Amino acid sequence: MVEVCIIYDKVRFEEKALYEKAQQKGIKAQIVDAKSVVVSTESKKKDFQLGDVILQRSVSHYRGLYLTACLEFLGFRVINKFKVGETCGNKLLTSLVLAKSRIPTPRTQFAFSSESAISSIQKTGFPLVLKPIVGSWGRGVFPLRDDEMANVIVEMREEDDNPLARIYYIQEMIERPPRDIRCIVVGDEIAAAIYRYSAEKEWRTNVARGGTAEQAPITAELEEMALKAAKAVGGGIVGVDLMEDKTRGLVVHEVNNTVEFRGAASVSKSDIPGTMLDYAVRIAKK
Repeated sequence: MVEVCIIYDKVRFEEKALYEKAQQKGIKAQIVDAKSVVVSTESKKKDFQLGDVILQRSVSHYRGLYLTACLEFLGFRVINKFKVGETCGNKLLTSLVLAKSRIPTPRTQFAFSSESAISSIQKTGFPLVLKPIVGSWGRGVFPLRDDEMANVIVEMREEDDNPLARIYYIQEMIERPPRDIRCIVVGDEIAAAIYRYSAEKEWRTNVARGGTAEQAPITAELEEMALKAAKAVGGGIVGVDLMEDKTRGLVVHEVNNTVEFRGAASVSKSDIPGTMLDYAVRIAKK
């Protein structure tokens, strides 16, 4: 029998749902705290009891990413792979991959100093969105609507000790309805699609920031674009986020490699954790 290992560093709704669904489906499963794992260059796969396939569910991007590198070094099959985590966990890399794959995505500029960032912002004009290249739940994402706001935010970034703060990811603000779309892609199928609406007095649509969810129809266009975006970043289990641009139609703005699905599970009739587990079992049997 295939054994699925769910690696976490914070137990959320998603990790509980995956483990409980595994019990219901009769799939052997274990959950392991990423913080308890120690790997060395001398380690062997047989030194670890981590099952046949691993679902990497760490909240911390860097912890999950580098632990995945170690697990792949040992020969474990990890969902998602290191390269997928590396690309999806970095908005700059994701935007480059989407653009190279000719997937519609918001126009985005990258600047590598505060001076060039301000120059780029002034040349492009407002409104814009400034995002950290690594981060989730909408943290550090600011709308830029005028010079004063742009100068303040860029100055704040300059005072940040994080070297990634000096890499400026400046994106056009899409004219869209007060919602975006999240597609949960599992392998080559859409497990669920939802609209995410921003909370009152909040422009970001993250459910983690009080946003609400509503089941979205999976149109042929949505399915094609979400699957294409997932394939572009390396496949696996990902959350593809899209916006409905008033003139261009759907544009993909992010792909998440440790996708949360609490909001989707609350409104979707799909068995999201079950679909993920079935996929993991198929990967283990290959």
